[in-house]
Formats: sequence, C-alpha cells, structure tokens
Amino acid sequence: MPEADAERAGTVWRAMLALVHERHDRRKEVSEALDLSFVRIKALRRLAGSPLTMRELAARLQTDAPYTTLVVDDLERRGLVRREPHPSDRRAKLVTTTELGRSEAARAEAILTQPPPQMLALSPEELDDLARLVAKLDS
Repeated sequence: MPEADAERAGTVWRAMLALVHERHDRRKEVSEALDLSFVRIKALRRLAGSPLTMRELAARLQTDAPYTTLVVDDLERRGLVRREPHPSDRRAKLVTTTELGRSEAARAEAILTQPPPQMLALSPEELDDLARLVAKLDS
C-alpha cells in the first residue's frame, strides 16, 4: 500500500475510533443506568449468552482470576448471577445469569447498541453503503 493511502487509512481509522469511543460512547450511560461498572456489565453480557466457567469468563473479559472472582462475587450479591456445579468437572463452577441478570443484560444491550441520531438520519442508500463497507472491514 502506498504511504499516502496508509496515511489516509490511518486518518479514517482515527475518525472512526473517535466517533465510537469519544462522541458516542455509551459506557457511562449504561453504567449509570444499571449502577454497575462497565466490566461488570461486560461480564453480565458475556454470561447472558451461555454459562461460563470462571476461567472462560476471565479469558473473555481479559482479566486475571482474582479480579474475575471479585466481579462475579459482586454480580452474585446483586442477584444477577449464580455459581453452579460444572456437570463434567468437579473442580470447576459454572457462572450463570439469573432471570434478573438476563433482564439487566438485555437492558444493557439495548443501551449499548442504540445508534446515534446522526446514524438514524442517514438515507437508506447511505446505510447500505456503510453496511457494505463495515462488512468488507469485518471480512
């Protein structure tokens, strides 16, 4: 890739990062709505998909075991998750969401995935173009 193209790609990438992480970052909003730190919300969202062992959850959160234990302890105290025996590994526990936990995870998902007003103002053609480009970047 020619240097000018690489510079342009870098400029566009920085603009995309700023758009998502600075101008339309919903982490504070979701943390305030659920009264949880963002890492706890992230854990809850991961667990809502399917139960995970503590080791699997730590890997998905990219946190160490002691910190993951603190996160799960807090979620458990709040009635959002519970630990259960692993069906095939006596040494492991599965962490699963409670009904309240699944409800709060869905609430977090709704907040985090709400598109910004500027995106809602795009025409169908512009959204199609954007969808095509995002798919191309994701491949």
